[in-house]
Amino acid sequence: MTQLRELIFYKKLFIDFYNELPSSIQKKYDYVFVIIMQAEQIPIKFFKKLKDSNNLYEIRVESQSNIYRTFYCFDENNLVILFNSFQKKSQKTPKKELEKANKIKKEYFDEKKIN
Repeated sequence: MTQLRELIFYKKLFIDFYNELPSSIQKKYDYVFVIIMQAEQIPIKFFKKLKDSNNLYEIRVESQSNIYRTFYCFDENNLVILFNSFQKKSQKTPKKELEKANKIKKEYFDEKKIN
């Protein structure tokens, strides 16, 4: 398959989270990343736009009863910028995590303007 999107890991936020995960969860993330990079349409099971979130999306990875979320946005329609991640403990996305993702997103685009 052809790669349609490039993944960009902003700073080390996601990498640090990923390195702490069990290998079984890392493999699930790897699988979802391949889908994101190669699929014309990414299944909503893995990839969802957050309501009222200023163009933030989340990658969703599940394993047994554990749910993991990673925030991201698009840059120039084909780049995915990966931000903060967390293990979700409730149905609703924690407001604190959403605020953190918006702050990181702003920081990313501010840095991009300067460079």
